Amino acid sequence: MDSSFIEKIAPQLIKWRRTLHALPELGFMEYITTYRIGKELEQMGFELYLGKDALEENSRMGLPAQADLEAQEKKARDWGVEESWLDQMRGGNTGLVAVWDTGRNGDHVGFRFDIDALPIKESADPVHRPAQYEFGSKEENVMHSCGHDGHTAIGLGVAQYISSREDQLKGRFTLLFQPAEEGGRGARAMTDKGWLDDVDYFYSGHIGIKSLPVGTIAATTPGFLASTKYNAYFKGVSSHAGINPELGKNALLAATTAANNLYGIPRHHDGVTRVNVGKLAAGSGRNIIPGDSYMEIEVRGETPEIAQYMAEKATRIIQAAADMHDVSCTIEAVGVTEVVVCDEELIPKITEWCASSELVKEVLPSVPVSGSEDVSFMMNRVQKHGGKATFMLFGTKLDYPHHHPQFDFEEEALLVAVDAYIHILNGGSAI
Repeated sequence: MDSSFIEKIAPQLIKWRRTLHALPELGFMEYITTYRIGKELEQMGFELYLGKDALEENSRMGLPAQADLEAQEKKARDWGVEESWLDQMRGGNTGLVAVWDTGRNGDHVGFRFDIDALPIKESADPVHRPAQYEFGSKEENVMHSCGHDGHTAIGLGVAQYISSREDQLKGRFTLLFQPAEEGGRGARAMTDKGWLDDVDYFYSGHIGIKSLPVGTIAATTPGFLASTKYNAYFKGVSSHAGINPELGKNALLAATTAANNLYGIPRHHDGVTRVNVGKLAAGSGRNIIPGDSYMEIEVRGETPEIAQYMAEKATRIIQAAADMHDVSCTIEAVGVTEVVVCDEELIPKITEWCASSELVKEVLPSVPVSGSEDVSFMMNRVQKHGGKATFMLFGTKLDYPHHHPQFDFEEEALLVAVDAYIHILNGGSAI
């Protein structure tokens, strides 16, 4: 079924992925990425929604600093992004929604593809394939280290199929190219815009997460945790560490006290919990009592109640650490995800639909995971309105874990994912 389409598009899928990989952008700063995606979709004939037409501006979380946004906007302008596009995206309103309505009665099918990168310096080791084949990141300390470049390429491949088979399809298709997935910051903004309120079937997925052979896919992924991400700012008083140490109020000690005690939060008997202090910055010199410090943390829980338990414990510990060292503290929630429950009734359907695929070798009913995904907002909204939703995995060997400087995946997984989605579209009565 449409094997000729996959064979024909395979080089383009890899080209899209490598082009995106070489110029990664962080969440809500994906100006060039959004433009590149949009120009491809524009040529295919999709109806595009950009900027505030694509997402609810006030629902975004964890926006970059204004100076960082403006610097990235200038970089995008210098790169060649049209001013009319920049005007719509300005201020961190990145990502876009592409709609194709066949005008014929049928299901409304939604897809989500995340587009952002991570603040990681990519390895230049020649054994690292992006370095070896010269498509490694050209952005200092920014890298597609989670496969979102591949997800975006998959989304463009699905869009190309819809466009090329327009006369055979029925129903409506909504493709969400979502900004700022990392940190749980972007999905709610698109969800709150209402794109998913009348979707009958919703599909998203991830390359990797678990190391599986190419050709293996998972129909569902139980285990995603609800999470909250915090930035904590400690404000003390600087002083000379030798002459007047008693006049100082040490913000570094407050932050480290908080960090150590966060890992002491008791586990919860009802399910899985997680806590991580991912960043701590403080101090300016060995003989200066630090007057300021900054910390980035996250907590996770298997259920909404456990996630709330972890959040309450974490914020109490951070504030208590500040009080202990007589400094002030501001705690800012900058990201959130919900619990994900895939619709298990889609398992036999996906298994049946993909049975005729030459590329999908095995459909696993489910593969448990333990991270967090802000696609949860989208899935829960679809299900709340009576639709069905699932989050899938597309197998690849993983020599290094996600979020590692040498993360990479087997590019054949791109073909498998697009082929799986095509079989789902065809089997799901889109034709």
